[in-house]
Amino acid sequence: MAPPPIHGGADGVTTTTTSQSLSADEIALYDRQIRLWGAQAQERIRSANILLISLRALGTEIAKNLTLAGISSLTVVDDEAVTEEDLGSQYFLREGDIGQARAQVAIPRLQELNPRVAIKSGGSLSDLLSKDQTYYAPFDCVIACDHDFMTLSIINTAARFASRPFYAAGIHGFYGYIFADLVGHDFVVERDKSNVATPIGTETLTRSVVSVTTKKENNGKNVEIVKKLEIYCPLILANSSPLPMDILSNRRKLRSVPPLLPCLRALFDFQRTYNRLPAHNSQDIAGFTALATTKSRELQLPPETLRADFLRSFIQNIGAEIVPTAAFVGGRLSEDVINVLGKREQPIQNFALFDGDALDGRIYSLFSPPPELAMQVDGLSGNNSMGMGMSQTDGIRQGGGMSNGDGIMPMTMQTGSGVMPDMAIENGLFDMSGGTPVNNNIGVAAPNSGADFDSASASASAAVNNGTSGVASTSAPAGSKVD
Repeated sequence: MAPPPIHGGADGVTTTTTSQSLSADEIALYDRQIRLWGAQAQERIRSANILLISLRALGTEIAKNLTLAGISSLTVVDDEAVTEEDLGSQYFLREGDIGQARAQVAIPRLQELNPRVAIKSGGSLSDLLSKDQTYYAPFDCVIACDHDFMTLSIINTAARFASRPFYAAGIHGFYGYIFADLVGHDFVVERDKSNVATPIGTETLTRSVVSVTTKKENNGKNVEIVKKLEIYCPLILANSSPLPMDILSNRRKLRSVPPLLPCLRALFDFQRTYNRLPAHNSQDIAGFTALATTKSRELQLPPETLRADFLRSFIQNIGAEIVPTAAFVGGRLSEDVINVLGKREQPIQNFALFDGDALDGRIYSLFSPPPELAMQVDGLSGNNSMGMGMSQTDGIRQGGGMSNGDGIMPMTMQTGSGVMPDMAIENGLFDMSGGTPVNNNIGVAAPNSGADFDSASASASAAVNNGTSGVASTSAPAGSKVD
């Protein structure tokens, strides 16, 4: 199976980024991380352009981590005025900054961390939401933090049409989450060669082995280099996807699903309905509790999962920013972005949850086939309206011809004014009245088990806090545990 390219332009023409070899100064500056992921990965990181939307506590951590990692450029979209509350959670802000645009005052201080990185303001969020996929095409990754569900979905849609990796993340006091939609991402895993050959083909509904090669190291060890392809779905589908079948069919695993998952889904729905966060009054608490109970039932969780004490704690934490939570979630997201840019290790697929109160973190694959794959499963093949010719062996594109020859979603968004509507899709793939995909009548969850990443790895994940950004490689496939 030929992996879809990640660097396709908005017009479907593949663009390649060339980078010169690292200079002696860069090798010395980034020595620690080159030892972690190699010079070739560092060169990819060095040529990466990142779009970061929001510079609150979580965005500040991500901006710091990626700047220290040595990316090429960082564009920050955040024109909100600095408030007194910001000073307690964002260390690039000062008391004299109150009332000024957040990105404008923070960027010069952020720039001091690494003068080699070009850091600039990307304007306002409202301007960003009026742009189509052509704006996103020059970026290698798009990260949006602490926004409501519809804002995240609009940005996700535009990034996906531009075939650009997208991350959404947010924190609420002790709680946080990361969502990843990398469209189609190929990566390499190096491991000791075993006596059992690694088969080429489908591993899970979302992951396939593309190729396997071996090499012999100086110490005589035989190393296996496995290239894999992971496919993703957008946030609007993941938010309504069921849990993986191996969890639904296992009572023990189902009981271990944290109540944070239904509470996050309830929070997304509350924001869509009322365009705000729940207040600490009896009406909002009752409404949010009803939503969370509904979401828990939709996920088929046991009644005892959604406890009253957790609901009370979560509601009390909504909207709060705590620096340790921002540091952990921001470190984990930055680590994944760096692995994705370097094309090494298994990326997050696709929801990572962090409960700082219980010191617990888990990853769940909440996957439903996106429109281009749902159409395939529905039996469309050859030269259909989207120009896709796909086989139906495993629900994954098997090299069928897309009309533009590259890119997993070779579609353009057409609007009368060139401005994206509510979900920026006029081709009928989504029915925004209910927020559910019309063509996605499959509803099959990926058979990946929930993976644990212990809070003990927080220090490793957030190790980019030092001057050389030593991000530890703690990514793991779903179904594994990182200690």
